[in-house]
Amino acid sequence: MPSIFDKIDNEILCQRIESISHESQPLWGKMNAAQMLSHCQAPIDVAYGELQLKSNFIFLILGKLYKKKILNAPRFQKNALTEPSFVRTGDYDFEKTKAELLSKVRRFATEGTASIKIEKHPFFGKMTYNEWDNLQWKHLNHHLEQFGV
Repeated sequence: MPSIFDKIDNEILCQRIESISHESQPLWGKMNAAQMLSHCQAPIDVAYGELQLKSNFIFLILGKLYKKKILNAPRFQKNALTEPSFVRTGDYDFEKTKAELLSKVRRFATEGTASIKIEKHPFFGKMTYNEWDNLQWKHLNHHLEQFGV
């Protein structure tokens, strides 16, 4: 599996993001391109410790039960449940949002594992750097595939 921390893999991912245009249409789901670019920043912000999610006991138990299944799956399922605070329905400046996502993704390659500022995921519990890598890569790949890139 490619690594978000690897400079070459990361740049390929960024090239895919760069190929998204304001006119790009999803193959599934409800988000437009700008909403998707904004949505993709939320889990990165969690990893960087810039977005704190409230977690409760039930979500943590469910997250621990599904963690292995999600991390071992080859890809995310289409139309899977989304953390409510990650849902994007508003209007976003496409170019600004795209630039912000690219900057955040490239940070993984420049800072490496030091970019991950939290050890405990709000839903999956304790996570290794490899698990953070896996989760971030799969999430971004999922949404890039959603937009055909």
